[in-house]
Amino acid sequence: MSTDDDRPPISRPLKVEQIRDGASGEIEATPSEMADIARMLDLVELAALAFTYHLHHGAGGRLHMSGRLKAAVTQTCVVSLDPVEATLDVPVEVEFLPVSLIEELEQSVEETGGSGLLDWPEPISGGKIDLGPVIYETLATALEPYPKREGVSFDSSQGAPEVGAAGGTGPFAALAGLKRR
Repeated sequence: MSTDDDRPPISRPLKVEQIRDGASGEIEATPSEMADIARMLDLVELAALAFTYHLHHGAGGRLHMSGRLKAAVTQTCVVSLDPVEATLDVPVEVEFLPVSLIEELEQSVEETGGSGLLDWPEPISGGKIDLGPVIYETLATALEPYPKREGVSFDSSQGAPEVGAAGGTGPFAALAGLKRR
């Protein structure tokens, strides 16, 4: 039994048999999808999310996709907790392989001890590919992991003054002050 939590926040399935070589397109996320993605990625706001792509057929039923993800995001500053706005423009390259080829690849990786691949291929399952997970994963990995508002820095001396030796700071300053008493 599947729940709403099992569904991807954005889904754009395409039937491989209907994709002509050199096909291109653009996907814009709906407000509902952007709200779901913002919640899942702990964003203050996801104001825009667009993805342009080009698809090319390869040997053995493979599909190569190149594209660009563009987004307007607002994250929370890790220092001041103020909103931090950012515009993302990320190139994307993905290979789609039939599930049988991915299984063969997995077996060869187990035998050799490493894949040598930077990015694992996406599956062509049931004659379809889904660009939604590619969009979500690209956005998730492109976000700044520790966003900071410009001009803000973390300075430990901004907190409460240390108890202890006059002018002393650091974890042992309080102990040094007690020892002098």
